[in-house]
Amino acid sequence: MNRRSVLASGLACAGVVMAGGLFASRRAESAEEAFPVSMSPEEWKKKLSAQQFAVLREEATEAPFSSPLNDNKKSGTYTCAGCDNPVYASGTKFDSGTGWPSFWAPIEGSVGTHTDYKLIYPRTEVHCARCGGHLGHVFDDGPPPTGKRHCINGVALNFRAGAAS
Repeated sequence: MNRRSVLASGLACAGVVMAGGLFASRRAESAEEAFPVSMSPEEWKKKLSAQQFAVLREEATEAPFSSPLNDNKKSGTYTCAGCDNPVYASGTKFDSGTGWPSFWAPIEGSVGTHTDYKLIYPRTEVHCARCGGHLGHVFDDGPPPTGKRHCINGVALNFRAGAAS
């Protein structure tokens, strides 16, 4: 092993450690953030299914094409499965082909975002503005008029049929 290899390996390790530190600091900040609906982890576990808890409270991702909401074409409102906050109107839903329900815009004021470093590179994470539950991520490859794709875990949503709000 030559000096360049050792240096390159050291720099790569330092980058991973720094990215991990950024992710850890965001997770700590998120845990301290106050939301109108707040429960202990034990209370959330009683309210949510195991998969909902993993996604909403631990930022997991459900398997693609596993949610029946991915194929839902009915008119109505998608709400946060954690607190029933209306987060997306059916009129903004589109088929992205990714395997997750996708929307080009949330209901105004219903979600918040922050930078997520879980995969080392930065992504925009979307969470419920009322309970802080992790919903999914936003990407810049959506349709007009916003050009955004809110790629949302179906298990993090409930659907209320009827006039979309």
